[in-house]
Amino acid sequence: MIAPSLATKARKHETSLVQACFRVFVFSWLILLVAASALAQQSHILVIVGSPGDDEHAKKFSDWSKTFVDAAKKKDAVADANITLLSGPQAAKANVEKAFADIAARAKPNDALVVLLIGHGAFDGAVATFNIPGPDLTAADYAKLLSRFPSQKIVFVNTATSSGAFLQPLAGPNRVIITSTKTGGERNEPEFGQFFVAAFDDDAADRDRNGHVSIAEAFEYASTKVKQDYQQKSLILTEHAALQDGDDGRLAAAFFLGTGRGNAALNADLSDPETKKLVEEKDALEKEIAGLQLRRTSMPEADYSAQMEKLLTDLALKTKAIRDRAAKAK
Repeated sequence: MIAPSLATKARKHETSLVQACFRVFVFSWLILLVAASALAQQSHILVIVGSPGDDEHAKKFSDWSKTFVDAAKKKDAVADANITLLSGPQAAKANVEKAFADIAARAKPNDALVVLLIGHGAFDGAVATFNIPGPDLTAADYAKLLSRFPSQKIVFVNTATSSGAFLQPLAGPNRVIITSTKTGGERNEPEFGQFFVAAFDDDAADRDRNGHVSIAEAFEYASTKVKQDYQQKSLILTEHAALQDGDDGRLAAAFFLGTGRGNAALNADLSDPETKKLVEEKDALEKEIAGLQLRRTSMPEADYSAQMEKLLTDLALKTKAIRDRAAKAK
């Protein structure tokens, strides 16, 4: 076998460097896109820490809420004014209802709402509740509160026991509903919550390497961690987290705590046939990315990485084409 020449080796090395630089460009461009999208819409975050029951749970629930809020501020630049944290006596029914009303009053039509419940829950076979000081709020109560946001995208996460009973009453278009259990009958205390909030501060949860952890990625990360935790403790898995996406499975994959992706952020003129075609192609790529994320666990990691890199590259180039066309039209 003839050894490759020094020139051939040099060309291969140069090609590798070019490819590496291009990858850095692609991912940097995507991060800029995400940041720009934040100008077009805002996220409003409401964290409700329910009745802990004892000091141990009080500390645990407080730590979870702090982890989540800190990540929203530092990782996704959510403004303090857009974060509401209710705990202790503040989490009473009247205050929860007021918090929803206040957010609804200032939320714009294309804004997003993230609700996180941390605490204990119950289900008697008919009514599902989340435990707070004083009278509890039921799943039906929360459904009524969410109806104040008819045009906004919503992510509602209930990390409590028996939270699966919240899925059906809260499901709807433009909504992602996540629960620590798949039914109201799973009554053992779940561990899903601690891993879900941790995902937003762990780069390992960012599977598509775009610099932000999506709701879908956080869900996958937490679900995997729960299974690993039970296996390490040699315990039978008694909790099965569930995710219901009312946007054909696409919203969770494209939803970030502090940013969103939308054509409005691109200043896209959809009355222009060529721009409309580019936007449709961009939307199709985002659907492919969401679908690929859902298939990740069933395919070799090398195949997943290769396909994801290509899709992200195509998405970055397509988005740049839309921006360039919008700039020329001005």
